[in-house]
Amino acid sequence: MSFLISVEDLADRLGQPNLRIVDASWHLDGRDARADFQQAHIPGAVFFDLDAVSDRDSPLPHMMPTPTAFAEAVGALGVAADDLIVIYDTAGLFSAARVWWMFRTMGARDVRVLDGGLPVWRSRGFALEQGDAAAQPAAFDAIEAPSAVAGLNDVRDALKGDAQVIDARSAGRFAGKAAEPRPGVRSGHMPGALNLPFGQLLDSDGKMKPGDALAQAFVDAGVDLARPAITTCGSGVTAAVLTLGLAELGRPSRLYDGSWSEWGGRMDTPVQTD
Repeated sequence: MSFLISVEDLADRLGQPNLRIVDASWHLDGRDARADFQQAHIPGAVFFDLDAVSDRDSPLPHMMPTPTAFAEAVGALGVAADDLIVIYDTAGLFSAARVWWMFRTMGARDVRVLDGGLPVWRSRGFALEQGDAAAQPAAFDAIEAPSAVAGLNDVRDALKGDAQVIDARSAGRFAGKAAEPRPGVRSGHMPGALNLPFGQLLDSDGKMKPGDALAQAFVDAGVDLARPAITTCGSGVTAAVLTLGLAELGRPSRLYDGSWSEWGGRMDTPVQTD
């Protein structure tokens, strides 16, 4: 089963009673994604605020919330765990993967990512709505799967040979040649980590590469698809694009929720620059 859904398939399903569409747009530059949603969104969609639906007690950005907090937030959006949940974003395939991972980790039965997101939806000429969205509250029975989440010590163990650590940041940030966007976070990467910028999993239209081409992107980055993997990035967002790609290939992985914001922000973690 694919975790992606095409815009054509979604368009055919509009109006189905168990379909819930979620705009999960989030921008690293701080642009107001909710304002974008109010300007144009897929009919019937609700807006998921990634920063708000997070562990507000953590100093790290948008860390996974508790199951109770997640259930309350998405239930208020009218989403239940047994709905067909389709996640998209305005970039194409960026933050939607993170929210897909969150829903799956919290027990959603059938959650997909819209392949190519709003840009491809627009390019096909499908309808859009404006304004806020109203939702009938639902009960979301959150059952967290902790095996999907990697912590700091899991990554330390992985770097000793327990698993591959795959970093979705740009080559410049990985090599320490480009500054990190968050103050106080060192530049570079975890010694022994592999670099696979998330964009290398996507075609020019923002859709995920198919089959063999997707697998080859991992292989070209030095990833052994038969070995366990932990994905990471700057703050746990684009790491989920790698997690989604691995899932499309039938390969499980864990996502390091703290990612480089945690690792690079500490002084007791080793950092390598190339």
